[in-house]
Amino acid sequence: MQELNNFVSTAGIFTSDKLLTNKIKQTIEKLQHNLIDAVKTLHPEHVFTITKEKSETCSSFLNEYLFKDGFVFSTNYDLLLYWVLMRNNSEKAIDGFGRELLNDSNEFVPDWEPEYSPDLIWGINKDDQSIFYLHGALPLFDTGINVIKEVYDGEYLLDNIKRRMNNKEYPIFVTAGNAKEKLQHITHNQYLTYCYDKLCSIDGSLITFGFSFGENDDHIIDAINKANRQPHEKRLWSVYIGVYSEDDLLYIEKIKNKFKCKVNIWNEKTIKIWE
Repeated sequence: MQELNNFVSTAGIFTSDKLLTNKIKQTIEKLQHNLIDAVKTLHPEHVFTITKEKSETCSSFLNEYLFKDGFVFSTNYDLLLYWVLMRNNSEKAIDGFGRELLNDSNEFVPDWEPEYSPDLIWGINKDDQSIFYLHGALPLFDTGINVIKEVYDGEYLLDNIKRRMNNKEYPIFVTAGNAKEKLQHITHNQYLTYCYDKLCSIDGSLITFGFSFGENDDHIIDAINKANRQPHEKRLWSVYIGVYSEDDLLYIEKIKNKFKCKVNIWNEKTIKIWE
């Protein structure tokens, strides 16, 4: 996708052949959809694929941070985090979504019963939000007016999502190539922009797990550095980066100078999130 985007930019300078550039743009869009379809195909079928014990262990791990007024940021597209939070009902795990009250007239009406929107709409609870999907996720959809979250209604969530995809509705995914294009994608969506801005404003320390800080993730490093440049009393002072292998360790050592805050490296094998 990155190479094709570069080609479109170059073609715009050297040729006026709109048919060619439109064809390339259609190919880029097809690639994006194929990526989503691949995730859909490879994804675990339902929530019970994860055992109750593993789900509870993961929830306990997250609650160590959430119950201390911390935040959870995910760059994964899958349903695993959503499943864990839904199954364990953590009161501190708030993703900003909720049902909108449709018939509140602010006047007393006898026998009034509240009516709520069928969709879970983002923004209802964003002031208390503690869970952020930085690159989008399978259950999140942009209707053009609202960002909504696929709701469990007795059918498996993934089946509902597949149904949406078959109707040419696609989840909010940051499918761009390099970091600059990812950030452009983020800033064109209200939900993603809010999540990214939140990352830019965290304080204290950030702990990462399973995130490689690859060459296309500089926008995440930029957000961390913005958090470090905040006023002294609410600054991000350090980041603890988890590594899983010797190669991971060597790579993080190589890019440490990109970070403006203190970098600490720790061994991810010492933490059993699912066990």
